[in-house]
Amino acid sequence: MSTSRSSLATSTRADVLPSRTVRGVIGVLVFAIATALSAKISLPLPGTPIPFTFQPLVVMLAGALLGARLGAASQIAYLAAGVSGLPVFAAGGGAAYLLGPTGGYLMAYPLAAFLVGALTGAGLLRTIGGLLVGLATIYAGGLAWLTATGSFDVAVVWGLRPFVLADMVKVVLAAVIIARLGDRSRDLFAR
Repeated sequence: MSTSRSSLATSTRADVLPSRTVRGVIGVLVFAIATALSAKISLPLPGTPIPFTFQPLVVMLAGALLGARLGAASQIAYLAAGVSGLPVFAAGGGAAYLLGPTGGYLMAYPLAAFLVGALTGAGLLRTIGGLLVGLATIYAGGLAWLTATGSFDVAVVWGLRPFVLADMVKVVLAAVIIARLGDRSRDLFAR
């Protein structure tokens, strides 16, 4: 009797879940929206034009929970929405926003999500390593852009030092969330 109940539960669950493609599209849209919402939790910091946001956390989670391709796609969708003029960035929208001080960070999001998705996996050390690579990618994009528009020393003062400690907390928080949701997300999105 328990075998037939188990079969019934499995077939019912399979009948209720949308196709893998539909689940992927939903995941991409959810993380694009989550990135936009996390941009709106924006705190200006003294001495830097770069605000504190929760976007790096969401970018890392997109890669880890959706996988490399879908995680990157969610960030491309987010950027496309912003470039098209939707006010999804911390202080508005439009293509010109990417020319501002945060443009390099934003443009690094798809690659960061892809790398996190490709590098995270079984085990805490591998997950934290993948998250740190993703965060370093975001920093590299931001610092490269700030350096191109100023100097490296100013880029570090504006775009790295004020954020390192808070971003390490985001890495730990992401690792905890991934430990809790990682298996379920792999089942849903088949990384």
